[in-house]
Amino acid sequence: MSGFDTNPFADPVDVNPFQDPSVTQLTNPAQGTLEEFNPFSENARLTNPAQTTIPANQPNAPSQPAVLQPSVEPSPQSVAAAAQASLLQQQEELEKKAAELERKEREMQNMGVNVRQNNWPPLPPKCPIKPCFYQDFAADIPADYQQTCKMLYYLWMLHSVTLLLNLLACLAWFIAVPSSGVNFGLSILWFVLFTPCAFVCWYRPIYKAFKSDSSFNFFVFFFIFFCQIAIYIIQAIGFSSWGVSGWIAAIMLSSEHLGVAITMMVVAAFFTLCSVLSLVLLKKVHSMYRRTGASFQQAQAEFSQGVFSNRSVQNAAAGAASSAARNAFQPN
Repeated sequence: MSGFDTNPFADPVDVNPFQDPSVTQLTNPAQGTLEEFNPFSENARLTNPAQTTIPANQPNAPSQPAVLQPSVEPSPQSVAAAAQASLLQQQEELEKKAAELERKEREMQNMGVNVRQNNWPPLPPKCPIKPCFYQDFAADIPADYQQTCKMLYYLWMLHSVTLLLNLLACLAWFIAVPSSGVNFGLSILWFVLFTPCAFVCWYRPIYKAFKSDSSFNFFVFFFIFFCQIAIYIIQAIGFSSWGVSGWIAAIMLSSEHLGVAITMMVVAAFFTLCSVLSLVLLKKVHSMYRRTGASFQQAQAEFSQGVFSNRSVQNAAAGAASSAARNAFQPN
């Protein structure tokens, strides 16, 4: 056995501990002695491995290549379905609000609270036709606008009286000159048509504008009332075969029928008065409008809100969205 081949009584071999390879490796480095190493030289900075910064690896966060997510565009079917769902949701919310308002109104009626009822036009209780509008200057119109609103209401009354007088003057004209029957027929049409249209188209918008400070109603009033002033001027001039007793028609008839001509001149003076008062009130309302801070953008917003909250518009939009969705899902 190899363990017993050596002589334990032989002299031990002299072993130099400094000849150990691990010791010689440390005492004789490959870069030379410390005296030969200059840490401030350019080569030392470039070749010294101790000065080299090695970034630490992050084993917990392995690097992965960047992957671009493909853009997914919604299909027409999904867009139509989303639009239909949104419209249906809005319709449900509006129906809930309408039901809640109706419930509160019934509760108020049961509690004995007086709900405002329409009071214009003032008709007797036994009349089968009921009032169509509610009008109360003290309750609805602010104190600063009450006088102007009342003046516009009186102007509408003067407008109605003038059209009635024009009808009577055209009747007298037709009796005196049978060939002027067209003027009498048109005067009836103007009285029947322009009397309620003036109330609905320019008086009620200005009433609502003063009541709720509505920019949209202000713009409606300005547009229609400006057209009304132009009509007053045309009626005051009195062109032939227009159904009005103006200055021209009255002067042309004065040589043959003086009494009828005087009646027509009175009507022409009423038309002139209406046009002058309308210009004055239009300027006054415009100055009030400038002080309220209303704008065209607010009018657009009010119009959009009113359109989208309309039940008929909502039903039409929901039907259009439903048909579009069905057409999108159906194969060609």
